[in-house]
Amino acid sequence: MRSLQKQSILFFLVLAFANSLIAQNGNHSTFYYQRVSLFENLPTSNEDIIFLGNSITNGGEWAELLNDKRIKNRGISGDVCTGVLDRLHSIVAGEPAKIFLLIGINDLGRGSMPDSVVHKTGEIIERIQKESPNTSIYIQSILPVNESFGMFKGHTQHKDIIKPLNNKLKCLANKKGVEFIDLYSHFVTPGTSNLDPLYTNDGLHLMGEGYIKWTEILKPYIYD
Repeated sequence: MRSLQKQSILFFLVLAFANSLIAQNGNHSTFYYQRVSLFENLPTSNEDIIFLGNSITNGGEWAELLNDKRIKNRGISGDVCTGVLDRLHSIVAGEPAKIFLLIGINDLGRGSMPDSVVHKTGEIIERIQKESPNTSIYIQSILPVNESFGMFKGHTQHKDIIKPLNNKLKCLANKKGVEFIDLYSHFVTPGTSNLDPLYTNDGLHLMGEGYIKWTEILKPYIYD
């Protein structure tokens, strides 16, 4: 009897492990697939304004912040450039009016080189331009980070390469004929490469004041 119970327990452990591997196929988290499955079932249209990115985008209540129901949050916590590419079909299906992209800090946190972030961002731009040619694309600069909080060390250790990476993203945007939005200079502590502690409590993500500031920066681009 005990032998049978042990075999049953082992079977379910193996099954759970297998399911975990399946759920994370392609190096994406279970949360990623939860969000993607939701996005694929939500209607989109050519009037939509899409906010696309990782947890920093995910954390914003954009439609409320801007009092605009056309704005759709398509951020996924932990997302990287490849993750955006893998789910881009559901983003462009409705041929949205505008897409505001902020991506790349998690790529750096996982060990990707800056040039890889630029290259993959270029692939995202090209896909959107091909599959939804009437969509206006806005590339937002990667925000600064702050290591003084002692959190997200894999991300914050790269604080000094974010500014030069943003310069490359700006050049990419100009080359591809899309808009570049400089968020970095608005959030960095002057004379440093640190995210202003006024806007964060962990060195990576934004507090409410940060989202209010971000909203004010974006308004001219949303309502141009």
